[in-house]
Amino acid sequence: MDIITGLWNGFAVALAPINLWWCFVGVFLGTIVGIMPGLGPPATIAMLLPLTFQMAPASAMIMLSGIYYGAKYGGSTTSILLNVPGESASVVTCLDGYQMARKGRAGAALGIAAIASFIAGTVGVLGLMLVAPPLAKFALSFSSPEYFALMVLGLAMVVLLAGRSMIKALLAMLVGLWIATMGTDLFSSTSRFTFGNMEMLDGIDFVVVAIGIFALGEVFCNMETRESAQVLPVPKGLRNLLPTMQDLKDCRFAFINGSVVGFITGVLPGAGSTIASFISYGIEKAVSKRRELFGTGVIEGVAAPEGANNSETGGALVPLLTLGIPGSGTTAILLAALVLWGFKPGPLLIQEHPDLFWGLVASMYIGNVMLLVLNLPLVPVFAQLLRLPVHILYPLIFGISIVGVYTVSSSLFDLSMLMAFGLLGYLMRKLDYPAAPMVLGLVLGDAMERALRQSLMMSQGDLTILVARPISAVMLVIAVLVLLVPVFGSLNRLRLQAIESED
Repeated sequence: MDIITGLWNGFAVALAPINLWWCFVGVFLGTIVGIMPGLGPPATIAMLLPLTFQMAPASAMIMLSGIYYGAKYGGSTTSILLNVPGESASVVTCLDGYQMARKGRAGAALGIAAIASFIAGTVGVLGLMLVAPPLAKFALSFSSPEYFALMVLGLAMVVLLAGRSMIKALLAMLVGLWIATMGTDLFSSTSRFTFGNMEMLDGIDFVVVAIGIFALGEVFCNMETRESAQVLPVPKGLRNLLPTMQDLKDCRFAFINGSVVGFITGVLPGAGSTIASFISYGIEKAVSKRRELFGTGVIEGVAAPEGANNSETGGALVPLLTLGIPGSGTTAILLAALVLWGFKPGPLLIQEHPDLFWGLVASMYIGNVMLLVLNLPLVPVFAQLLRLPVHILYPLIFGISIVGVYTVSSSLFDLSMLMAFGLLGYLMRKLDYPAAPMVLGLVLGDAMERALRQSLMMSQGDLTILVARPISAVMLVIAVLVLLVPVFGSLNRLRLQAIESED
């Protein structure tokens, strides 16, 4: 009954005209930020934070949160249309979303991304409202060994499903982990793999690698074929601009999968939407009756990661609001905002400031509806981008990529690295090396190293701490079994038959 009363009062706060306006501003800005690669919600919220000091805290939190989950909607647009992932979680959407666009189904991909985002985002808010306290307590049982094991399991799943050669996938993953070690060691402050270059002390930004590998690598491959028409076929007719009933039927499990996996992963501080997207995609491919088609333009391959990406937002707010623990860069900025406004995030926040908590929850319901209304009508508009001929589309992709990278760091060195990784992406495509394991290795590298070293500090250098704790031991055993699939002839034959039938 307290939940119903709280939600009723929350809608009274969220439906106030001024808060409705700030909710719309937040989700609209978030959509734009998601479409622009390189900017991202953390930078946008950080830039706008000083402007919120003159606003009511509830209004400010509603707007900033709208930017946070609104960017998840917009991030799928460039991933599907241009193969340009604006953030790490959008990498998974590229795998099938861009292939759908190549088949003339960009509209359906954009539409299912918006629908999956709405359903999973709503489920995430429901989870935040109903099961926040027990899940937050479970998350407290996760320490460094569990986080390390979780990331190892995520990498193992990606290696298993990335391509016909697990050796190539492993090599790609190890390259990603190696790139993640470049820069300054946080524990000893010594430089690693910088080759005497001062620009490398901060490491290599994910945006540089992801845009180079996916966007420029794809452009370089397409430039080999002398085409004078369009790169991608344009959807014709309203029927091809939106998902069909069969598409929705095919995605019914993907909606559930993405919603549940995204929320649970979001509750674990530090896990993030990238892991949620990869795990959800892996589960969807593993249980699908047409798993052999994943990577060639399967609509479930868009719905599952996009759902997980958005449901993770509701989960990430659980430890932030109930424990005061930020799980990502964006929630860390939101935590700083709450502290600056005089609030103390923790178990008493709901009791002491119910208007803020329930107003935020109610506004997320409203914001998800706004995003659906905003994004579905824009599908035909975005799909018209495919009408551009190659002599315009290729420079456009180059321009978006360069602006996105330069926006992050204002560094010419990063632009040179962008070109280098573009060539690497081209070579990986030519030699049939999967890109997803490398990018995920880069994304998780820092966190994996930090978790491993913190685990060793806890045990005074004893590696058995990783298997002495039940949760981490179970996840590591599963990861080892996943990597041993090639040893078991029958299982490996099934894996190879599924992958080879794509060709």
